[in-house]
Amino acid sequence: MFFLKNKIQVCSVFIILSLFLFTGCSTKTLQQGQLQSQESQDVTIKMLDIGQGDSVLIRTSEQVIMIDTGDVDERERLMSLLKKEGITTIDKLIITHPHSDHIGGAYILFKQFNVKAVYDNGQTTNTKTYQTYLKWIKDKNIAYKQILAGDQLDFGGGVSFRVFSPTAQMIKADGDLNADSIVGKLIYGDFSMLFTGDSEAETEKGLLKTYGKELKSTILKVPHHGSKTSSNRNYLQAIAPEAGLVSLGAGNDYGHPHQVTLNKYNALNIKLYRTDQDGSITVTTDGKTYNIQKEK
Repeated sequence: MFFLKNKIQVCSVFIILSLFLFTGCSTKTLQQGQLQSQESQDVTIKMLDIGQGDSVLIRTSEQVIMIDTGDVDERERLMSLLKKEGITTIDKLIITHPHSDHIGGAYILFKQFNVKAVYDNGQTTNTKTYQTYLKWIKDKNIAYKQILAGDQLDFGGGVSFRVFSPTAQMIKADGDLNADSIVGKLIYGDFSMLFTGDSEAETEKGLLKTYGKELKSTILKVPHHGSKTSSNRNYLQAIAPEAGLVSLGAGNDYGHPHQVTLNKYNALNIKLYRTDQDGSITVTTDGKTYNIQKEK
């Protein structure tokens, strides 16, 4: 009996230990599986080939975001590109400034897609395009917010967007629309991309003074379509991007990108991708590494 009792006790302990170890392994495996699933969530950033203007489509694991919408005469092309991407809902629409080559396509977005929220710098103009933009926001009761330096947006899936410019003072001064463009940094793990709108050299100097090394980003959305009025050398050195993306139309009337600007990027060994030559440009990142793919 003593032997049998001990044997039963030993077996009981063995069973309990086995269950404990089995349960522990299952939990660990589940946690690892969850982590692997989270790590495999890629973020895509697509600079759309939209002619002489800006329009960037961002998709995280949770949201669809657009930064700018191209010009009025490219509305149908914008709609076609988005439908090709399977887009039906836009969680956040960010307008960097109210020039027509950035805000012009907003009309078609409001008309054809479900736009949940709109963000801009609060700067106003008297153009018909801008007034139509405001009317659609009001008529469709779309959530609206002004964003300025110091604000931060959540793009979902661990992706954030930190706003560097403009300041409230800049907007109050009612200055140049380009200079007051929204400048913000998308951050996902070790990856980052600086969006610049049409910001000018004077804005860049202010950003450099205020943020310095905080501007450093993996990729740069080249300001103002590669204009000579932007891309200050010291600014580029602070950002230290591994690549730059330029949105512009082939044979545009402005001569963008200006050769003096191209020379700056070449001197700093920053590889440029251009929509006029490469078509839509897609950046894919898992927060650690990234890949850039050209359409053409």
